[in-house]
This record gives sequence, structure tokens and C-alpha cells, in this order.
Amino acid sequence: MPEFPSPRSTLELLKPVTWFAPMWAFACGVVSSGVAVQDRVLFVIGGVLLAGPLVCGTSQAVNDWFDRHVDAINEPGRPIPSGRIPGRWGLYIGLIWTALSLLVALLLGVWVLVATAVALLLAWFYSMPPIRLKQNGWWGNAAVGISYEGIAWFTGAAAMLSALPGWPILALAGLYSLGAHGIMTLNDFKAVDGDRAMGIASLPVQLGVERAARLACAVMALPQVVVIGLLLAWDRPYHAAAIVLLLAWQAVLMVRLMERPRERAPWYNATGTSLYVLGMLVAAFAVRDVVPHPAVQVAG
Repeated sequence: MPEFPSPRSTLELLKPVTWFAPMWAFACGVVSSGVAVQDRVLFVIGGVLLAGPLVCGTSQAVNDWFDRHVDAINEPGRPIPSGRIPGRWGLYIGLIWTALSLLVALLLGVWVLVATAVALLLAWFYSMPPIRLKQNGWWGNAAVGISYEGIAWFTGAAAMLSALPGWPILALAGLYSLGAHGIMTLNDFKAVDGDRAMGIASLPVQLGVERAARLACAVMALPQVVVIGLLLAWDRPYHAAAIVLLLAWQAVLMVRLMERPRERAPWYNATGTSLYVLGMLVAAFAVRDVVPHPAVQVAG
């Protein structure tokens, strides 16, 4: 066995495929700030690295470390159980990436540092005994939704503004975090049997597949309805209309999902979820000049 992990195995442990969601949410935060990207290029680059490879990568390394015994049975080819990440290097990588994340966050500003610290705590609490938020679908899905959508959105806006974002940005970040809880519920459908056998109380295990699917659809749709109401209140009718159309399209797909929820959950996560995140970007453009931000005038 190797004494040190190879770069390729380390990258596999950090799971680049999972980085897209928080990086997208960070981009929505950047857009919602109203600050020109060219005025804060280094902050944008640093924030993208922070949201994806660093914080999200940390969460993946930590999760694989604390799941290594189960993975040795179910997925022995993964980097840690296969020995390609030898000894305690899975834990060391999680700790190193945590420190790097905090360092980069410090360079991007105090509010970014606060948000990053919260996200990292959730990343460790999600997998680490005895807390292991992932053991219960209500708490685990909330932690992921808050980290991947809300905190990443907040981080993008805070990095650009060098200040606490205004309440409209906070409202949108919070609402889309809530909706992401439903996305994570659908993501749990692929492991219902394994979760039940391992005693993991995912929502499909707790509620049954059909009830969990109905709940997931409602949790995804209702925050978007509130977003539409807010955009109309902020005199953004065209943006609101765009999200109405995206939500209507999602509703059509949800009807098909409910016909065979367990089989079609991956399909919906590839289609309906894409419409959901497009709505996030529409809302980000809508809110960018709803409330003037003093920090915009001095950005850069």
C-alpha cells in the first residue's frame, strides 16, 4: 500500500462532481450583490474555490472518513477502504482542507469567514459521531440544503459587498435552502434499502417512498411560490413570470415523478432540479438592485 495518497486518489476523495451546486449558489450570490465581477475578480475566483473544492470537498472527505467501515462492505473500491488513501490520511485531508477553507475565507472578509465556519461545522456534524446529522433525514437534508444553497449564496454576496448582505438577498438564500431540502429527499431514494438495513432514518425510510415524494415536491415548490410573491412586491414582474413558468414546468415533471417516484427520482433530479436552479439565477438578477448596498460604491 502507498505511504501517501496520490493526487488522483485525493481528487477522487473530494468528489468534483458534487462541487457544482455550491458553486452555482455562490454565483447567484455574486449576481444578487449587484457588484460588477470585474471589480472583484480575485474575490470571485477565491469564492468559487472556497465554495466548491474547499468547503464542499471538505464535506466529502469527512463523510468518506466516517463512513469508511460501511464503505468497506458496500463500496470497497472507494479511495479509503481500497487503501489508495492509506492510514488516517482521509481524516488528515479533512482537517487540512478545513484549515485551508478558513484561511481563504479570512482573506475574503469577516462575513465570509463566519459563513464558512458555519458550513464547516455542518459538514463535520453531518457525518461525525455521535451527532451524525445524516442519520435523520430531517436534520441531514436541512444541513446539506443550508450549506450547498443558502450559505454558498450568502458567501457570494458577502464576498462581493464586503458587508452583510441586505434582507432581500438573505430571504432568497433562505428560501432556496428550504427548497433544497426536497431535492435531498429525492436524492435519498436511491439508497432506501441500504438506509433501512443500516438504520439510517432518511425520509423515504421514515415516511415511505410515496409520502416522501409528495413532501419533497411540496418543499421544493412552496419556497418558489414565496419567491414569486416577493418579486412581485419588489416590482419585478418579468422575473416573477419567468419563475412562474419554470415552476409550472417543474409541476408537470412532478406529476410524472409521482407515478413511479422511486424509479424516477434520479430522472427528476436531472430535469426538475435544473429548472429549480435556473430559477435561483433569475431571482438573483431580480434582486440585485432592489435595495441599494453602500458597499457597492466602494467595491474594488
